[in-house]
Amino acid sequence: MHAMTTYCQVTGARPVFGRSVSHSHRRSSRRWSPNLQRRRYWVPSLGRTVRLTVSTKGMKIIDRQGIDVVVARMLARGERL
Repeated sequence: MHAMTTYCQVTGARPVFGRSVSHSHRRSSRRWSPNLQRRRYWVPSLGRTVRLTVSTKGMKIIDRQGIDVVVARMLARGERL
């Protein structure tokens, strides 16, 4: 079994690190993680399904532009599917 990636394969969104600041102004480290989902998409140009780790913003991009366009762009930049 593979470990789930910690970044969106469509947008490239990764966790962001920073500090929580309390009312008394004490600081502690924290992390903001993108809302990642594992989704299967049927890609007609490849003739198969692909499983992607995408953020919810990435899902909206796929809905707007189409899975073929997004997958072609991912393959052009060397992303493994």
